[in-house]
Amino acid sequence: MESTITSGTWKGHLGRGLAPRELECLLAVAQGMTAKEIARLIDIAPSTVVKRLSAAMFKLGVHRRAALVAEAMKRQIISPMCFVLAGLIAMHAVTGDADPMRRDRRVP
Repeated sequence: MESTITSGTWKGHLGRGLAPRELECLLAVAQGMTAKEIARLIDIAPSTVVKRLSAAMFKLGVHRRAALVAEAMKRQIISPMCFVLAGLIAMHAVTGDADPMRRDRRVP
């Protein structure tokens, strides 16, 4: 069974090419954090964060942090949790659970 790491509104999948610390740092970058903020969050030195991100960039073949996040999403290593929420909302709409007291639009 594949395990996951959740950080903020992002979910990362272990076993898809990145080490756990690299994945943690990547998830923090996806949330817009700097190396210093990530270091404080996971209690490591900022230089270690830079090394972990560099290793992740090397493994995914990119040279920038934005490209790192995009490539990780493309390879389905990370995903925003909003996709899960959107899926739940869509499933609720499909089930036909119509609430008579709910009004989505104004009556014409």
